[in-house]
Amino acid sequence: MTEAAKRYARHIRVLCLQLLVGVVLVGIAPIASQAQSFEHATKGKILAALPKLEEAAQQVIANGGVPGISIAVVYQDEVVYLKGFGVREEGKSDLVDADTVFQLASFSKPMASTVVAAIVSEGVASWDSRIVDIDPSFQLYDAYPTAQVTVRDLFSHRSGLPGGAGNELEEIGYDRDAILQRLRQVKPSSSFRSEYSYSNFGLTAGAVAVAKAAGMSWENAADAKLYKPLGMSSTSSRYADFLTRTNRATLHVPLDGKWRALAKRDPDPQSPAGGVSSDARDLAQWMRLQLGNGNYNGKPLIDGDAIGQTHLPLMARGKNPVSGGWSFYGLGWNVEYGRYGEGWSHAGAFSTGARTLVSLLPAEELGIVVLTNAFPTGVPEGLADTFFELVMTGKTTQDWVIKWNNIYGQLFGPAIEAAIKRYGTPPVSPLPALPLSAYAGTYFNPYIGKAVVAEKDGTLEIRLGPEGKAVFPLSHFDRDLYTYRPSAEMPNMPVAVTFEIGSDQKAAQVKIDDLNEFELGVLTRIETDRPAWP
Repeated sequence: MTEAAKRYARHIRVLCLQLLVGVVLVGIAPIASQAQSFEHATKGKILAALPKLEEAAQQVIANGGVPGISIAVVYQDEVVYLKGFGVREEGKSDLVDADTVFQLASFSKPMASTVVAAIVSEGVASWDSRIVDIDPSFQLYDAYPTAQVTVRDLFSHRSGLPGGAGNELEEIGYDRDAILQRLRQVKPSSSFRSEYSYSNFGLTAGAVAVAKAAGMSWENAADAKLYKPLGMSSTSSRYADFLTRTNRATLHVPLDGKWRALAKRDPDPQSPAGGVSSDARDLAQWMRLQLGNGNYNGKPLIDGDAIGQTHLPLMARGKNPVSGGWSFYGLGWNVEYGRYGEGWSHAGAFSTGARTLVSLLPAEELGIVVLTNAFPTGVPEGLADTFFELVMTGKTTQDWVIKWNNIYGQLFGPAIEAAIKRYGTPPVSPLPALPLSAYAGTYFNPYIGKAVVAEKDGTLEIRLGPEGKAVFPLSHFDRDLYTYRPSAEMPNMPVAVTFEIGSDQKAAQVKIDDLNEFELGVLTRIETDRPAWP
């Protein structure tokens, strides 16, 4: 099993996948590209490009590329295009339009930085406010970063907190407060402020602290500081609000060659980093605000310096694997220097079935949002690249959707196949397990909490998370190694659960592979009949 496959097996249920540029390029050589000459955008060029963009989107739907797409285009403070394609749910007739609400996943991050910029504008906090001064309860593993980490550090992913920290806790049902409290147990992946490590819960901690400084919950702050002032009536940072929208897109993943709606995704614990739901119509207004540097409908809504800070390149991320342009991270934004000059962008993805993208060319006052209801796919990047090339050069040089789909295929395909091959089929002659009673029991560590392994109907199951509500059957693989399938969207993806047997011929410890990325997935048996759930 390759290291890439092992990493994917651990990350397969990552809640907001780090998909655009910086992570996509890992292990993938950038495609050679020549410098392109281009002219600046004009209204005429954009209007000429829109029919071809629409044709490309229609072709994606016709080819089964994704079930549904919604697109918004803004130019010089005007919404010049709003349209949907395909269906909200595969196999049903409800169509996607400009008012279909999608879950944005990590596209939520630049929206969160906009909310924080609005609060910074009011002088309640600054980008350089220390978290300890706002929320003394927040801690990192080491004392110095805990004392010095700022809002800017957390929004630019340079705190040293490992990227996936907290994701695995959310997967098994812990809420935001519990996850943020447990981050202090995770060893840093780098020294403070030295490296970029994309962290959902690091950014969440920064956003929640700023909202707290303003005397508000994060969800209320997002409403008050951004959604209501822009009239974004279909936008929310609460999953419950998404569920009330009658015109909403369902998540899809591939199974047996078809798009299937297999799982739902409640991202409330990491709402600032991945919990926004919105539609193309609302997001067009937000793009106007961004391209207007905080001005909206001719009036200043957010201080220009406060929002301008979000677009400054702070942390190097590598090169775009398609364009070869250098990419950096600002505050909730990717900042790239590519074929058409400076660009601001951010992608979003849920492995349960969401793919989204915002991409802006500030010098051209031009931006596009592409929302889709499927994973994995490179359709959002492909359509955005198609549109920008049409506008800036008057033609397309290749099929950008295919190009980006290939990038995602290189990243996920081999790793998925290797992980399934490793644990998908037990050995021909496995060593027999001990009696089930040898494994049954309660295991604990302070990060994961409790895991209860119990006998049920002649086999074992494992119960994880608050009150053991996440319950999964265990399948015997070989001797003291079992597997389980925690991923509803990847039902064929097994995860190893390995017991360590003590001198009394009972399991003394259990290691749960997908919870062990930071060596915090090993739990020790505790001898108690009725322990309280953490």
